[in-house]
Amino acid sequence: MGKTNVLSKIKAFNGINRPIYVLAGLAFLISVATLAKFNYITPLRFSDRFCNYHGTFEGDNYNNIGSQMRKTIETAIFKIHQEMDDLKALEANSSAPSSDSSASGSMFRHVAFLADVLSLVQSVHMELPSYEEGFAADHPLKQKNGDPGEHFMREEIKKYIKIKPNRLGKQNFMGANGTFTSIGHACFAMKKDLEEYMDYDVGEICNDDWRLAQKLMVHGCDPLPRRRCFSRAPQLYYKPFPINESLWKLPDNRNVRWGQYKCKNFTCLASNTTARKGFFKCTDCFNLTHHESPRWVNRGEIDPQTNQTADFSIQEVLEIKPGEIRIGLDFSIGTGTFAARMKEHNVTIVSATINVGAPFNEMIALRGLVPLYLTVNQRLPFFDSTLDMIHTTRFLDGWIDLILLDFVLYDWDRVLRPGGLLWIDGFFCLKEDLSDYTEAFKALRYRRHKWVVVPKKDKDDKEVFFSAVLEKPPRPFR
Repeated sequence: MGKTNVLSKIKAFNGINRPIYVLAGLAFLISVATLAKFNYITPLRFSDRFCNYHGTFEGDNYNNIGSQMRKTIETAIFKIHQEMDDLKALEANSSAPSSDSSASGSMFRHVAFLADVLSLVQSVHMELPSYEEGFAADHPLKQKNGDPGEHFMREEIKKYIKIKPNRLGKQNFMGANGTFTSIGHACFAMKKDLEEYMDYDVGEICNDDWRLAQKLMVHGCDPLPRRRCFSRAPQLYYKPFPINESLWKLPDNRNVRWGQYKCKNFTCLASNTTARKGFFKCTDCFNLTHHESPRWVNRGEIDPQTNQTADFSIQEVLEIKPGEIRIGLDFSIGTGTFAARMKEHNVTIVSATINVGAPFNEMIALRGLVPLYLTVNQRLPFFDSTLDMIHTTRFLDGWIDLILLDFVLYDWDRVLRPGGLLWIDGFFCLKEDLSDYTEAFKALRYRRHKWVVVPKKDKDDKEVFFSAVLEKPPRPFR
């Protein structure tokens, strides 16, 4: 009752001094919350572990105490929400002159303080077991192994990982009592790098550390935690070219942060120099006129021995399913040329790639196409049976582990609709490994529309190219 009376009195005050009394009242509330967290929850958890061995949970009083404490804290949370709403309304309706900016700033700080206190109280609220609503006490973040956020020293990581309770602990429209933000499992093994990545001032400009972020992603710390800082942008950003120009024109150099790259402009990337400028399989990807423009329009060089080529044109592939291919994914390292050519056929392609030595994502976006910054580690962010086509080239080749390839292919199968096309474009590997890789594709039991194997000439007949266009079967439910 003491806490309720204090909060009731606080609401009776008006004006800019009112939040000061709120702070005094909340000091008592924080003390109760802290005592509840350390003096109540710990013995209760011990009792839970104890009952696992003895089979009984002694004392219905624990249930009553827990229920009463939850109701008390819910009431406190509700009153804090009311107080915050009243303060915001007071600030919005205030007719004070602009010279009273210090008072307005003070009001804002008090509201922010209330929000922080509310977060603490809600955290304690989430720690209490729910006997009435069946809160997910068995969630991995709540089990006896402890809070995974305690593995890290950086406070921002702890705040991100901690379960975020809903208002008053009620279930949201998705049936969850809180939000369970996640990070990749390898983040725990890359503690030092992740803490460096999360070392920033809230509300300020982030460090220019995208390479550190990509290193974390590639090594399994994927997904990365969100951050509360503003990402860096180019200093002199210039508006992109119109869509009728941007597809086949090198973008403006001012629209990329070049500090992390060997080349410092698009002209360097597009030049014919032999110096390594980016991903070694895609050093010519920025040469839009000579290298990129003919791709998927003209068929590649035909092998004289087999009289075949590993390159298929877009036109011949689309003729397999005329009018049915509308949306798809290009999972490759490139600058979006495949998506640009498919756009000419009214097909929307999302290009998934990372920045390996060159600004591939920026280039794709500046051409007016859609880049998806995604590693091979991550499950595709598409729902089941939604894409008409998946295309891949220059990426999933003979370096990939067969088990990983299995997981990737089954994920692709998941997002492809029945009748959708899987276009494997120039997959190269050692000749001795060809049967192992082709068996992985055969395991999908797709219908073959195209399937060719040609030798890779620059490797002394030790490597081959494999290309195929496969159709996902209906697979009706049984």
